[in-house]
Amino acid sequence: MNEFVRMTAVELLQGYKDKTFSPVEVTQALLRQISRCNPVVNAFNLVDEETTLEYARGSEQRYQDGSPRGLLDGVPVAIKDVFLTPMWPTIKGSKTIDPASTLGKEAPAIAALNRHGYVPLGKTTTPEFGWKGVTDNPVDGVTRNPWNPDKTTGGSSGGSAAAVPLGMGPLALGTDAGGSIRIPAGFCGLVGLKPSFGEVPHWPSSPFGTLAHAGPLTWTVSDCALLMNVLTEADSRDINAIPRRNIDYREAVKGEPQDLLKGLHIAYSGSLGYVQLDREVEESVRAAAHLLQSLGAEVTEVAPGFDDPLAPFGHLFYGGAANALRNIGKRQRALMDPQLVAVAEKASQLSMLDYLAAVNERMALCERMANFHRKYDLLLTPTLPITAFKAGREVPEDWSSTRWPSWTPFTYPFNLTGQPALSVPCGFSSDGLPIGLQLVGRRFDDATVLRAGQAYQLAAPLTDKRPALFTAGAAEGEKA
Repeated sequence: MNEFVRMTAVELLQGYKDKTFSPVEVTQALLRQISRCNPVVNAFNLVDEETTLEYARGSEQRYQDGSPRGLLDGVPVAIKDVFLTPMWPTIKGSKTIDPASTLGKEAPAIAALNRHGYVPLGKTTTPEFGWKGVTDNPVDGVTRNPWNPDKTTGGSSGGSAAAVPLGMGPLALGTDAGGSIRIPAGFCGLVGLKPSFGEVPHWPSSPFGTLAHAGPLTWTVSDCALLMNVLTEADSRDINAIPRRNIDYREAVKGEPQDLLKGLHIAYSGSLGYVQLDREVEESVRAAAHLLQSLGAEVTEVAPGFDDPLAPFGHLFYGGAANALRNIGKRQRALMDPQLVAVAEKASQLSMLDYLAAVNERMALCERMANFHRKYDLLLTPTLPITAFKAGREVPEDWSSTRWPSWTPFTYPFNLTGQPALSVPCGFSSDGLPIGLQLVGRRFDDATVLRAGQAYQLAAPLTDKRPALFTAGAAEGEKA
């Protein structure tokens, strides 16, 4: 039981293939881990054990018949509560959504997972409509960090990010319109990929438009690559999806670190030229840059040369929040996160010229980064300039700004550009909180981002270290 909740998806699949254990045994162990750990961190807002075990029994039967389905048969997956699931409601942390109205509908990611025989574990928490970089909402309350429940998970994919380190699921789905996969991955000490825009089909279209990406949260880069092989399958409902390239991401991350890094030119920027960093974050990410260099990559300390694009991001992102609320009346708005209502109402006053000016700045940033990557394969930065702060707050105490993007300066620029960006754990602060490094690649070069992330994780694995709550939960399971 203890071993099942520690296993990666790759390890689970090998065990199923060898008939060492079954999807039902694994799923039962994960559900027990959820029952022990979720009351502390509030990662899942919906757990339906009967339905989950029904999927697991179907997978078990396919293995017994010698006909497993696809790439993930029997692997449990946690689902952020913004993805439409036909059997479960999708309310996006909001009292304004009729749960029944969402049933019977299936997002592309869920359809792809189903084609590959996944086991759905339940729905995970999000701030209302995924609007901010921490996770709390009027329906589910506050989601807490697995390493220290007094701290935030970050967001908006905070529930998915809290689940994986605690062994409540080896794989999880998230979305990212300003850092919402990478922020909680950084704060919670796991791997999170924002794929290139259009690489993973997503439907219905996000109210945040072309800032929004769907992607994986996992314990290892290898598992991330595995899940990408599934999520990138074609789905005609996403009009922004690029033509399928049938890249085998699992194959792309095979090899020794030196082989994976051979020939790569990496730019390292600890500040992007304008960010103030926590000292321990700076030291950990700089050490990661040195390690990559020692393994054979050519690493140059250089900033990409753009000014902070917070203003254009704010216009586009909060314009998306206003878009999400456009059909919600005054009575229903009284049921919502008041800060979401406030930013949406302010953004609704933006003019068309304000919006187009932000688009112009976005295009200039895209051009700047395209030129930058003519010389450098990757840009290495911290994922975040700080470690996790007090749960239930949008910003740290005594912070100079009241809005969340002010402490996520390394993430939102690359939503504007649509580039792939991966967060990988690279250390811990003196008070035991995770630190993440971010690897940013050329648009549609997700494979190189994953290659470098895999090389780093193989050379500096932190995967054997789990939160204290995980260990306590596993020990209780063994006693049971």
